[in-house]
Amino acid sequence: MYEVYIQALISGLLIGGVYALVAVGLTLIFGVMDIINFAHGEFLMFGMYSAFFASALLAIDPYFIIPIALPVFFAVGWLVHGTLIRPVVGKSHAIQILLTLGLSLFMQALAQFLFSADFQSLQLDYGSSTFELFGTRVSYTKLAAFVISVGMCGALWAFLQGTDTGKALRACAEEHEGAQAVGIDLNRMYKVAFGLGIACVAIAGIAMRPFFYVAPLVGPKFTLVAFVIVVLGGLAKFRGLLPAPLSWVS
Repeated sequence: MYEVYIQALISGLLIGGVYALVAVGLTLIFGVMDIINFAHGEFLMFGMYSAFFASALLAIDPYFIIPIALPVFFAVGWLVHGTLIRPVVGKSHAIQILLTLGLSLFMQALAQFLFSADFQSLQLDYGSSTFELFGTRVSYTKLAAFVISVGMCGALWAFLQGTDTGKALRACAEEHEGAQAVGIDLNRMYKVAFGLGIACVAIAGIAMRPFFYVAPLVGPKFTLVAFVIVVLGGLAKFRGLLPAPLSWVS
């Protein structure tokens, strides 16, 4: 009987690690920019599609495109901020919500136009492979997604703690006017924060792709999960996000 609980605990831990990466991107954007991004899950959806087509059309393992996808989605976030998000920074949350909801609907419609509304699944040679741990079976793909997600969270934490840009982002999150007073370029930091947030959620989508279906309407599910985790962990508090997904999935 205890094997069932161990199985649930291990599965929750592995999926929780991926959810943490999804939520880290959201809290970074909110913490630095005070922007509520309701299109967050749609960027995850496009990350999943990039992994799907890399495997289905180019015969590239989904995990191998992460080094390419990371700068690409960072650039996408940078451009989206410069063209759409920047005008609503500092505006009321109602305006931000309307804009990001509109962006979410546009991205869903674009995905349906480009990829159709069908559910797509990815068949990999090792997709159903498992190994035994404490009398239960653990999926290699879920373990890989967990390792990638925790590694990304750790790399982001090191970046925020150990680099000048990371410290500038933290300063912006603490006090915008104070950061600007000491010479920090707020607009540049906002672009970096949004780019990093989008890159994080897209990489989470790629990591999940081998064991999760993708469809144009899959994004809102993960947006909702991310908001719940961010609230549980504390708005704009990076450290609180690590245990929060475990309480969500358990």
